[in-house]
Amino acid sequence: MKERTLVIFKPDSLEKKLLPELLRRFQDAGADIAALKMAKLEEPVLREHYAHIFGKPYYQPLVDFMSRRSVVLCVLEAENAVSKVRALIGPTNPENAEKGTIRGDFADSVRENIVHASDSLENAEIEIKRFFKPEEIF
Repeated sequence: MKERTLVIFKPDSLEKKLLPELLRRFQDAGADIAALKMAKLEEPVLREHYAHIFGKPYYQPLVDFMSRRSVVLCVLEAENAVSKVRALIGPTNPENAEKGTIRGDFADSVRENIVHASDSLENAEIEIKRFFKPEEIF
């Protein structure tokens, strides 16, 4: 079944000039790009996006990192998109990520781990609506 999922290419992926390589990996795995745009994420939207960790000691450093420069927001569409994308990126902690996964190959830390990807179909729908208007998705 075709699903959609959200991927955020974090500031470190852009600083390392990885966007073409990362998009190629997703497309080679069978994902189609349904939407793509660059944005500067401000504190209100980040507060909403990271509400589940608000008050944790790593919340503010993550918000500071995610707002230090523009990010690229992407909606990917594929069979089992959520699980497929999560497998391609690897675990949040790059120390636990195998080589060949995005985080295993490129991430420096738990915070600076190259991409965010929706962790469930339900969250994908919520996150896509947070960052994209319906007319921006093709």
